[in-house]
Amino acid sequence: MMTSLTSVKQYVGRTDIVRIALGWGAYVLVLLAHPLLAAPVAAPLLIVALGVIIGVILVCAFGVVKQAEALAHRLGDPYGSLVLTLSIVLIEVILISAVMLGPGEHATIARDSVMAVSMIILNLVIGLALLLGGLRHRGMAHNRTGTSAYLAMLVVLVALAFALPALIGRDGSYTLGQEIPIVILTLGIYAFFLFRQMGAQAGDFTEVDERLRRRTDAADASPRTGIRETLAVHRTEVLVRLALLVVTVVPIVLLSHDMAALLDDGLGRLGAPAALAGVLIAAIVFLPESLTAVRAALGGEAQRVVNLCHGALVSTVGLTIPAVLIIGMLTGQTVVLAESPANLLMLGVTLLLSVTTFAAKRVTAMHGAAHLAVFAVYVIVLFS
Repeated sequence: MMTSLTSVKQYVGRTDIVRIALGWGAYVLVLLAHPLLAAPVAAPLLIVALGVIIGVILVCAFGVVKQAEALAHRLGDPYGSLVLTLSIVLIEVILISAVMLGPGEHATIARDSVMAVSMIILNLVIGLALLLGGLRHRGMAHNRTGTSAYLAMLVVLVALAFALPALIGRDGSYTLGQEIPIVILTLGIYAFFLFRQMGAQAGDFTEVDERLRRRTDAADASPRTGIRETLAVHRTEVLVRLALLVVTVVPIVLLSHDMAALLDDGLGRLGAPAALAGVLIAAIVFLPESLTAVRAALGGEAQRVVNLCHGALVSTVGLTIPAVLIIGMLTGQTVVLAESPANLLMLGVTLLLSVTTFAAKRVTAMHGAAHLAVFAVYVIVLFS
């Protein structure tokens, strides 16, 4: 027992405990102050509340990044990236589902959330990562087979989620007879993707840059073992760090959704479009993953950037759309998925640019700049 506690303590630092206490303490305070924050809030209080919440989220985000990087180093890709990706995405899916099961009409919440996440991940995060990583390393090699698999999944899933209901659905929604095969098809192809990614094709999602391999070999004198052997030898460390990651990331997601009303209020006073609040919330929810991706790019780990960003979006679409369609069928709610022509154009341009970018052997700062330009256009569309 004492040995077990000692082994746990070596992975849990004082800073980790402070971050967890700060995140959950802030969430409890927000709950207690809910009646005050739900009323029309004075501008000074609104600014202070948003500033405190965003500050706490930033502090917790760095804790998530710390645990994610430790797990990625211990488990290797794609398993390390999957831990962070699935922990954030699953919490996001649960929260969207909880909103749909709550009072009121939320016909477009899934569409708006996933659209915002798509543009942020595929353009803002990837663009920033490639720009900074490309400037530092001139060019970064990635595993084109694994990247192609991600993009193939995204083309299919995004088309099923946003484009097809506009063409064959009714008022932007699938009919009941259409929803059932779409749910089965989406979950089936996503499950098959995960099965292959974590099994026979795991090697397609590992780094291929020789500079990285030489650096890793020099830093790690022990031979690389399989995932089962790694889990058997380092089970305590993996479980402790996984628990720390989840406990730290949950208040980030909860706080980001609790501040949605504050953002709506503030943006409404500024005359900003309502959709901008969804973009800001999505950016904050995926902040830990974004920070991890940028740090990976600065280290020249292009494939880890791909695993984090494209993997997050594949999981977001592959889990969110079936979840909201099933809830809609069970509760009789209408689920509007069809996007506007302008947003469909932005998605099409983004996917085409992504395929073009990652068809290259080495991604560069120019690729990153192109993605950032598309995100800037998306912001213009939001305000139009």
